[in-house]
Order: sequence, then C-alpha cells, then structure tokens
Amino acid sequence: MKIYKAYNLHIASELEMPELTEADGEPDIVIEFGKISNNTIIQNNSGDYLFGEMPDIGKFAFQEGRKVIIEPELEVDESLLRVVILGPLLCVLLGQRGLLVLHASAVNIGGQAVAFLGGRGWGKSTLATAFHTSGYNVLTDDVLPVKITLQKPLVFPAYPQFKVWEDAAHSLGHNTDHLSFIYKNSPKFSYKFSDGFQQTPLPLYRIYVLDKGEEHQISNVQPQEAFVNLVRHSRAISSMTPQNILTQHLQQCTQLVQQISFRRFTRKPALEDIPELVKMIVNDVLETSKGKQEEKINV
Repeated sequence: MKIYKAYNLHIASELEMPELTEADGEPDIVIEFGKISNNTIIQNNSGDYLFGEMPDIGKFAFQEGRKVIIEPELEVDESLLRVVILGPLLCVLLGQRGLLVLHASAVNIGGQAVAFLGGRGWGKSTLATAFHTSGYNVLTDDVLPVKITLQKPLVFPAYPQFKVWEDAAHSLGHNTDHLSFIYKNSPKFSYKFSDGFQQTPLPLYRIYVLDKGEEHQISNVQPQEAFVNLVRHSRAISSMTPQNILTQHLQQCTQLVQQISFRRFTRKPALEDIPELVKMIVNDVLETSKGKQEEKINV
C-alpha cells in the first residue's frame, strides 16, 4: 500500500491515487479491497460498520472513520472508482471522524479560509480556479471538511487538483489539450497543480452561498437561511446516515452559523467576468475584516 496525505490525514490505499501527494507516516485511514457478503453485514450490524452500495460501481463497508472496504463491480473504470473514493467514500469517513463535510470550495484570503457553497454546476470549482490563477492559495475544490471547535472552525486542505468545465478552463487561460478528463466520458477536466496549494489548516472566516441571477451582487444571509443552505449542501448525508451522525451534523451546522458570517453571492453566467468576481469577493472580505478591526479598537 502507498500512503498519501489529504484532509490533514495519512491515507493508505491499495489503489494508487495519482491525484494525492505521497507521504510518510502511520495511516489514519485505510482503503482496501475485499469481499462484502450478507454474512459480513449480519456479523457487523452492531454499529461498527456502515454499509453502502452504488450501482455499477460496487459495495462499500465503512468502519468508524478508519477504514473502507471496497468490493468493486467487474470492469469498473479505475479512474471513476478513484473519483468515488475521493468524493463520496472519503466524505463518509470524514463524517464518521466528526467533521462537518460540505459541498464547497475554499481559498486563502488574508490567512483565513473563505468558502463557496453550492450544488453541482454552481461555479465552486470555477471560482477556486480563478482565485488560484490570480495568485491565491487554494484549500479545496469540492469537498470541504470543517472541524468545529469552541473557538474558530478549521478547514482542512484537500489535495492539489481542480475539476473544471471545458469553457471555464478556456476562459481562465488553460489549454484543455494538455488536460485529461477526470474519468471516461466525464464532462470535466482534471487540472493538477503544485504551486498555490494551501497545505496547512486555516480558520474559516466566511461562507458565500452561490446563486444565479441577472447581475453580480453580494448580500447578507440571515442565520435561518444559512442553516438551511448548510444542510442542503452537506456531503454524505443520506437515508443510510446513522441517527447519531445526523444529530451531530445538525448540531455542527447550528454552531457554525453562530461562529462565522454568511453572504449570498449572486452572479450572472458570464465567464468573461470572472476576474471581476474575484475582486468583488476580495474587496468584500477585506472591507468586513477592516470594519471588525475598527470596531474592536473603538470598544
């Protein structure tokens, strides 16, 4: 097994993961192949294991955030299997380890993590790639794990890869002839990078809830709406999620709403305006930070 580093964890995997950075250390998570039978499920129904299945991909058994056993379908595409491992499967393991896992990207602005929350196709990866092109360090492209603490919530960095649409890649100056698809017949390209990756955790300062509209606009989000969006855009929360993890998740969402600020970022679908969007967000973050500092001085 090779050992990799992602999400502030050492991950040992029987399947090679070229998307990840190799590392040394004792594994926190083990990914291995094995047979998952009905007897396996019956013998481990006390709660030690969580079982799942994806059509045409395989069966999975998750053990307390420390291990996932995979029984893949015959002839499943290896690149697609890696996408599933790095996405849904790791989301389950991160959730079992007590992290709040969101469908969001995040960048480093002024030494703090600023995140973009939204569904598929809402522009999370495009914004993260645009910030990277503009010289900002990126923490994560799609899976955002947050450690909720009594002080500041922390964002753990993922791995140095973007998943970008072809038109977005072109608009940001990337030649897709030099990029490969994430998996066979995927609509997105894989863009790997080394410089500009934030390798250490950062405190989470703000979440921008992405929306589409007729003009570019940043506005306030009320706490109740922020909570609804956190729940809506959570990763690995489904009908098979154990009640204790679901309860913990809702408590984490409530605490996060109380700890950080939320803003709605509405944009019209114009890729040529992306540099302007980066400036809008940076100015909004810096103006708010300056206002808070002045408030502290006046107090």
